[in-house]
Amino acid sequence: MLNTFQEIKAGKNMTKTSIKVLGGGMEVGRAAVVLSSEGGKVLMDYGVNFSEDDLPQLPGHVRPSELDAIVVTHAHLDHVGAVPYLYSSEARPPLVMNRLTKAVSEVLIKDFVKISGYYLPFDESDWLRAVESIRYLEIGERAEIGEVVVESINAGHIPGSQVYVVDFGSVRVAYTGDVNTIDTRLVRGYNANGVKADILIIEGTYADIDHPSRESVEKDFIEAVEEVVDAGGNVLVPCFSLGRAQEILSLLYERFSGGDVFYDGMVRTINNILISYPEYINKYETLLSAVKEFREVKSASERKKIVKGEGNVIVASAGMLKGGPALYYLKKLYDNPRNAVFLVSYQAPLTPGRRILEMGVLEDLGPVRARVEWYDFSSHTGFSGLLKVIDSFVDLKAVVIVHTTEKSYSALAEVIREKYDVYVPRSGESLELEI
Repeated sequence: MLNTFQEIKAGKNMTKTSIKVLGGGMEVGRAAVVLSSEGGKVLMDYGVNFSEDDLPQLPGHVRPSELDAIVVTHAHLDHVGAVPYLYSSEARPPLVMNRLTKAVSEVLIKDFVKISGYYLPFDESDWLRAVESIRYLEIGERAEIGEVVVESINAGHIPGSQVYVVDFGSVRVAYTGDVNTIDTRLVRGYNANGVKADILIIEGTYADIDHPSRESVEKDFIEAVEEVVDAGGNVLVPCFSLGRAQEILSLLYERFSGGDVFYDGMVRTINNILISYPEYINKYETLLSAVKEFREVKSASERKKIVKGEGNVIVASAGMLKGGPALYYLKKLYDNPRNAVFLVSYQAPLTPGRRILEMGVLEDLGPVRARVEWYDFSSHTGFSGLLKVIDSFVDLKAVVIVHTTEKSYSALAEVIREKYDVYVPRSGESLELEI
């Protein structure tokens, strides 16, 4: 059995490093990890997740006044959504992220506050205070913050996502956030080698599987879209507004020519941000052409025309069908067997997307007669990719797996424990490592 808290025997000249998991320990989302060593104290991410009642859940608390820096890997809310709370007091630690992450985080956090503000201990003004403390660190750069040096590597998850190495002087700790090793139209995959680190904190969202090849998933998806459109049906593609929507739009631009393509919801806003930062996009011209040539839905009257038409493809948020215009389209298209709902994002338990996928039922409306399928366009790497990431580090002694579940982490942990000390802490637990 894996011993979550194996002891690393202390020797001469060893440095104690504390890793406190405030969120994301044996759970997916709500990422937040505090790193402490002789050189300082740094918080990696501070995100949110949601309860079964769809209420926001923040990580454990840390005093901002004790932090030398808050470092954010990327703009998804489960990594940045709770950051404003840390700036609701007088403390103003440096907030490290890149320019694109800041631009997208601002939009998503403001929308999050608008929707869930009643349940949050912060508001938009706290985010504005956080922005005043931003210290930009672009991919491939390094920065000195007090006695700590922070280095950045492309994470390959979404545009702007970063893996960080925090150098405390006597110990180097790497933190992946969310990571992917394959190139997509939107972003190049993680491809670093020879990076020195003593401790690696790595996500394990899909540590128990390997995803099917992206080429085969894309082929199946495009063929399915064409089949529905050729038969006169409409296709709804519910998407996460950041990352997944732009990947799907780029794919449709390259491979599909059988009908009109529309995009709607928060997707529109994120599109405009991403095309303003070409240096972060792998196939920028493809995305730019998709955004310009496909049709942006701007009004309720346009939506009504689209659902009454034939052969339309609609890319819309929200990805799990919990709200947004995607839910409107679903309610208009669900009862016609010529139509299709092609899910391309993760579907959390109890969400409408998971319900129609597993049970074929739309709450309050009954059976879904439209064709429903799910395609694995995950932006997280799987088992083999995680091994590749781990092997990219040299002098590595310990691996801490976070952002995972009991089902997911076991296979990876069993393989790597032959070479490294392996830890899988729960949220609220701390590790004291001597390296």
